[in-house]
Amino acid sequence: MKPSGTSAEEPRQHTDAPAEGEPEGWEAHQIGAHSQDPAEGPDTDGPDDGGPDTPGQAAPGAGTKDDPWRLTTPPGSSDYTMYKDEALDPPAIICQVGATKLTYQLRAIEDLHAWLVEQGDWVPLGAADEGKEAAEGTVEAWGRSEGNPVGGWYGLRKGYRGRFGMYMPPLLEALGLAELTHEKRNNAMRAI
Repeated sequence: MKPSGTSAEEPRQHTDAPAEGEPEGWEAHQIGAHSQDPAEGPDTDGPDDGGPDTPGQAAPGAGTKDDPWRLTTPPGSSDYTMYKDEALDPPAIICQVGATKLTYQLRAIEDLHAWLVEQGDWVPLGAADEGKEAAEGTVEAWGRSEGNPVGGWYGLRKGYRGRFGMYMPPLLEALGLAELTHEKRNNAMRAI
């Protein structure tokens, strides 16, 4: 099932070529437009020439404090940075959105990818602030569910634990672990 707003005739965006400078263990990818299902094998089309600020592009940066990943929200409306801080307990991803700092458990990258693989299809993002209810069956709801691997919130900073469904999906896409839709509203993601 494809998310609403897409059709079988439209080329989808899928990551396919490794990028340099990404953390060991993760293989980042440049994006290429094609209509092939990723399950059918590697993409053979050329890369998109949209530039690094195009939603879905591999995140420039090494994911460190001095060289953070530079990302864009799924609708392409805001830029932000993320980097790993493995010295924190628990190890964390620091997400800087303007003057606002959010933190998520570092293990969220692998845990979210594993959950998406289990889902086997597109999952709505459903981003919501901490104080708001997350729609059932969304990435946001999973990121705060007692049924996830950490038994609750992946967000670590009280009052800023939400928006998991807004800021984590582009990182997984940039790392080559997921693909996202990039509509103005109601975006979805699935594992690669």
